[in-house]
Amino acid sequence: MIKTNSNFHPKNKHKSGYDLEALCKIYPDLLPFVFVNKYETKTIDFANPKAVKALNTALLFKYYNITFWDFPDSNLCPPIPGRADYIHHISELLKASNITNKISVLDIGTGASCIYPILGYAEYNWNFVATDVDKNSLKYAQNIINKNNLSDYIKLRHQKDSSQIFKGVLVEEDKFSVSICNPPFYKSEEEALEATTRKLKGLNKAEDKVVRNFSGTKNELWYKGGEKAFIHNYLYESSLFKEQCVWFTTLVSKKDLVKGMYASLKKLGATNIKTINMGQGNKISRIVAWTYSD
Repeated sequence: MIKTNSNFHPKNKHKSGYDLEALCKIYPDLLPFVFVNKYETKTIDFANPKAVKALNTALLFKYYNITFWDFPDSNLCPPIPGRADYIHHISELLKASNITNKISVLDIGTGASCIYPILGYAEYNWNFVATDVDKNSLKYAQNIINKNNLSDYIKLRHQKDSSQIFKGVLVEEDKFSVSICNPPFYKSEEEALEATTRKLKGLNKAEDKVVRNFSGTKNELWYKGGEKAFIHNYLYESSLFKEQCVWFTTLVSKKDLVKGMYASLKKLGATNIKTINMGQGNKISRIVAWTYSD
């Protein structure tokens, strides 16, 4: 059993750790990556992107009724427990607003893994519209949808303009209960590589060539102006589509951005703003949620 060392949401299926034996049974491709460490514990090398991808695939197969999940190794491999946490917190947010039926979710930047839609459908039977700027990512996401018979519940849309969030993908009749987003965190490839180098040092790995253990392409990891620029664009555009979505939400990695977000949202006319803290191991992440509804 690998401990997840985490304050996950009570409904998170991974809060008590990973049973590697059970995961290898359901997904034998994980087996070559499992070894016994110096503490006599079975584990995997979390600095190896192929091992990380195999583990997360096994989690989807065992816990979320997924039978196919594949995309290029260059694309971001999302850590399932953390992504599931976002979904569970969003469910609580909707429940608190008495939104419990026919929930429709807009996933901004779904990526090749299509992770939030497949988790949201598996856990809560939500319907999704998922967008991305990368046509190639959408091709792999569509393949995952098709092979898991999810095409009635998850629809994909291509965002042709990478400077826009809602414009160009939403139509007048669209109505969503909530939007979710995991924004690009970095301003440039250099900044992303520096972060990976720090992370690998934390895993006691010194590499001549830096390999991101969760991989990731340009559109997934960086954006001109970084996380701050992306989020403020998102906030502004949300005010233009406030009738079409009850709640807007985003992950925010940098705590010091939250104060500025609140100030901007108040100016834009948001009627309710919340910060939902998520504790994941040594890392504290947060969701900022806002609405323009009464």
